This record gives sequence, C-alpha cells and structure tokens, in this order.
Amino acid sequence: MPQKGMRSLCFSPTRSSSPSTSQVSHISSPSRFSFSPSSSRSFADEVMDKTLERAEPMFMKWNPDSTTFSKVTSLFYHSKNEAKDFIKCVNNLQKAMRFLASENPSSEKLASAQNLMQIAMKRLQKELYQILSMNRAHLDPESVSTRSSRSSALSNFSDSDFEENQESEIVEVEDVSTIAMSDLRTIAECMITSGYAKECLKVYKIIRKSIIDEGIYKLGVEKISPSHMNKMDYEVLELKIKNWLNAVRVAVKTLFNGERILCDNVFASNESIKDSIFSEISGEGGVILFSFPENVVKNTKKSKKSPEKVFRVLDMYSSMANLWPEIESIFALQSNSSVKSQAISTLIKMGQFVRESLSDFEAGILKNTSKSIVAGGGIHPLTIEVINYLTLLGDYSTILTDILADMAPPVRSSLPELLFGNSDSIEMYPEDTRVSGISTRLAWLVLVLLCKLDSKAKSYKDISLSYLFLANNLQYIIVKVNMSNLKNLLGDEWLTNHEKKVKQFASTYVKLAWGHVISLIPEDPTAVKNVGVVKDCFKKFNAQFEEVYHKQSVCVVADTKLRDEIKLAIARKLIPVYREFYNKHKLVLSKERNLGSLVRFSPEEIGNYLSDLFFVVVGTESYASSSSSPSFSRSGIYIRGSSH
Repeated sequence: MPQKGMRSLCFSPTRSSSPSTSQVSHISSPSRFSFSPSSSRSFADEVMDKTLERAEPMFMKWNPDSTTFSKVTSLFYHSKNEAKDFIKCVNNLQKAMRFLASENPSSEKLASAQNLMQIAMKRLQKELYQILSMNRAHLDPESVSTRSSRSSALSNFSDSDFEENQESEIVEVEDVSTIAMSDLRTIAECMITSGYAKECLKVYKIIRKSIIDEGIYKLGVEKISPSHMNKMDYEVLELKIKNWLNAVRVAVKTLFNGERILCDNVFASNESIKDSIFSEISGEGGVILFSFPENVVKNTKKSKKSPEKVFRVLDMYSSMANLWPEIESIFALQSNSSVKSQAISTLIKMGQFVRESLSDFEAGILKNTSKSIVAGGGIHPLTIEVINYLTLLGDYSTILTDILADMAPPVRSSLPELLFGNSDSIEMYPEDTRVSGISTRLAWLVLVLLCKLDSKAKSYKDISLSYLFLANNLQYIIVKVNMSNLKNLLGDEWLTNHEKKVKQFASTYVKLAWGHVISLIPEDPTAVKNVGVVKDCFKKFNAQFEEVYHKQSVCVVADTKLRDEIKLAIARKLIPVYREFYNKHKLVLSKERNLGSLVRFSPEEIGNYLSDLFFVVVGTESYASSSSSPSFSRSGIYIRGSSH
C-alpha cells in the first residue's frame, strides 16, 4: 500500500463497525485498493502487521536491555541513516496503532505494538541522555549563545535540516553542536508526539538544570540567606558584590541566553513545553542571581550606614538596568514570572535605597555641627567629602536620572538665609523645570553644602579670613566640577555664576585684609610736601604692612589660579601707589641718618613678600587648577606687571 494512502488512513480513521460504502470510499481510494467494507478491519490489522514486521527487528536490535552492543553503543553516533530509519519506524508504528485502535480497539496486536513502542522509547530516552551528556562541552550555554541569536538559531534548525543532514554521511567538518541540537530536536519531537513527553523532559531537565546550577556556582553566585548575610563583615560582602557584578553579565548573556536558545530549538514544535522546561531549568538559578542585590540592600539598611555603600548598589542597579532588554526577553513568558518578578523587585528596592541614601546624605550635611575651623581659611574636610561624593554620583547620571524621576524636588524653605544674607545667592539653585532630576538634585546638594560652609565661615574672628575661606572652598568645588561629569550636569551657566561668586569673595577678602595698608598711601603722592608727614606715612605703612603680612602669611590658597589672582589683585592695588610715593620722596629722605628704619621696603621687596603669600598648606588638600594661570616668583613680577 502506498505510504501516502496509509497516511490518509491513519489521519482519517472511522470508528463505525459497519461502515457505509461512502465511508469506505473516503477511507481508501477505489482506484488504488480493492476490498469491500467488511474487509476494513483486516486491512488495519494488515497495516499493523507490516509495520511491526519492519519495526520489531530495528527496535529489538537497539533494545538497551537486550545486548551488550545496544547498551554501550549510541544509535545516533553509530549510523545517522539507521537513526533516521528508527525514527521513521517509531512514527509509522504510532500511526498504525492509532489506525488500528480506531478500527479494532480490542485487537491483541495493540498490546504487542505498545510493548514494542516502550522498547523504542527507552532507546530514545537513552539516546537523549547520551547526546546531552557526551556533548556537554559542545552544548554549553557559551557555545550556543555565541554562535547565533535565538531568532537566527530557530531558522537554522528548520524541519528540512534534519532530513537533509540525514540523507548523506555526516562529514567531519560539520559543526558538532549543530548536529547534536538537531538530533535532540528529532528525538524530543518523536517522544512527545508518541506520548512520552514526561520521560523526555525528565532526562532533559536533569542534565540541563545541572549545567545551569553548575554555571551559577562556578560564577561564584551562591544562595545566601538574609540572616547569614547580616553576619558578614562588609569587606567580605563587598567582595561578593564585586564577584556578582562580574557574574551577572555572563549569567544573563551566556548562561541563561544560551539555555533559552537550546530550549527554543530542541522543543521548537511545542511552545508550552519549551517555555515550561526552560522555567524549570533556569528558575532557581535566576532567582538566586537576581535576589542577591536585594538582600545586599536589606543588609546595608540594617548595618551601619556609610555614604560609599550607595555606589555598590548603583553598580548593581546599573548592571541589571543595562541587561534589562536581555532579561525581559529571556524571561518574558508567564512560566518565568518568578525570575522576572524577582528582577523587578530587586530594581525597585535598589532604587528606593539610593533615594533614601541621598536624603540621608543631605540630612548629614545639614546636621554637621563641627565647630572647628580650618587654619588659614583652607579647604574644609566637609567640602572634600561632599564634592567627592557628588563627583562620583555624576558618573552614574544615566542611572540616577531613572531612579530620581519620581523623587520629590527639594524645598527651598528648608535652607537658612544664604551666604552672609546675600539673597541673590538663591539663584545658585536652578528652578528651571526643564533641568533633569539628577541635575537639580546635585545642584541642590551643592547649595546645601554652601549654606553649611557659610555658617562655618562665621566662626572666624577675622572677617576677611571668613571670605577667603568661602573663596577657597567654592573654588575647590568649581575645579572638581570642571574635572568631572558634573560639568555637563550642572551646566555652563551654573559654573559662570559660581565663578563670579568666587571673585566676589576674593575681592572682599583683599579689601578687608589689605584695604587699611593701601589706604595709608596718599592717593596723590605729590600733594604731600611736608617731610614730617612723609616720615609719618612711611612709619605707619611699615608697621601696618608688617602686621598684616605676618597675619596673612599663615593663610592658605590651595588652588594655583585663585592664589595668583588674589596676589595679583593685592599687588595691583598696593604696589603702583607705593612705588610712586616711594620714588617721589626717596631723594628727600636720602639725607636722613636713619633712612633704613624709616623706609624699610622698596617696591621690589613688597612684590617679593607678596609672592611668598598663601603657600602654607595647613589642614587642607593641595590641588592644582585645570585652568592655566600666570606664574609668580620672588623676582618682582608684580612690580614689572604693574608698570603697564
């Protein structure tokens, strides 16, 4: 009987014990077959007899319980053509059993066929195990994930591929993993359509889940209970965090992605099975992987808080956020809901932790009650701590934009009157709603810091030193902003406004610290003609310059650019008028016996003294401005510069 005719019979059975002529005509074409309606049952038996006749020798040969040969030899590795015939025999037997069951459910041949089918399924179950076990290296997730994407892999393993590959001998140069995946797909489809899905999936799950679990273990990711994590030293936990950061990318892009590709190909013909088996294989490992950051957050909340811990959480959040398209694709279906739900929960918890940490950090600045002042008006440790923290936050701007999207904007009324009561300093905080959340938040934290520095500046008994302190600290902030991603976040306008503020602070310092010395020189040197008045001017200037210089010599200006600008500002105000007065009256006083004590400083010496100012470094961090600036030495460059 032609195969096409049998296939038609198998898929169009009739259960009627006394079929009509039209029914028999539908079952078998009269042009091909010559039998009466009463012979239909014997025809089904005949189909089964012929099918058993072909299948039994093949199945018994490869019965895993019959001979040593069948126990130790793999059918699919022994002969691809014979494996192809074995699969065809299974499929034909299955069709013949269905046809006979529809015509004669009580036939004894069904029991014989079922026994033979069980032998065949046992063989295929063994083949499945052997292929999975022997090809662990070729079917490892890395090999599978790197050779193709899920979509391209599905197209590469169409139904026709198996047929084409089996028609000829497999040459040595063919890709081993491609052959193994094709064989696995063939076996899986055969067992599932034959009603042995449970046996097939059991073997597949045991082998492949062990690979996922082993992969997670080798990546150093382990299941840690919250109670155990709470007992860890933070140094140990930080090492585990760094290890997780290295592992999560490999796990998602290689381990789970590769397993997803393999499942999609082996069980391509059955959507529900491929999704459920992938979920069973990867679910436990996925939950362990994605629950780790959430447990870290819980641990960090309970332990002693420190600002730097937020960066470890941001690192983990960034890793998961960057991998989210792959995570969502791999674990997209309902069967993987536990893994995806865990990943979402972890991202939410980490976002909450970051927002709470920023609020705690802001509160920490405002609560800083240290009464100590920095000698010489240098950089305050709080400034260094806060701005370093903010520059690090700036490196996470993309992630923070997402995390801070729903965070309430800061409230201006929570700050005291700003910067010596200068109401226009409130403009340092951008109110433009177009500014992103991260930019607004960082600008606000800088403003909180400036307000705290303002209150600390008032602790200086010398008011001029308080302004130098503010200039120093604000300049430090500006330099750090310019050298980091904060420059892009805060913007040019922010920088321009704050640079103007530094100049105002510096100018006020020069006026308060050196104004009295400068005022001792008559504005019009030619107007003073009395020798006694001239002597008195020099005496007062000498005394006042020495006093102020001694007082200001312990001041600190760490930034080279600001240091030079302040010294140049002092020199331009002092040296030109002093030189003119000095040159005008030097000859008149040259006849005096005590000229050395009377005129103690030449203009060049004044310049050299000014050049030596602000180099003392006390309780501050030395740094160099990124901006170019003129260099000064003891060579009297102030005098030469001031003559223009």
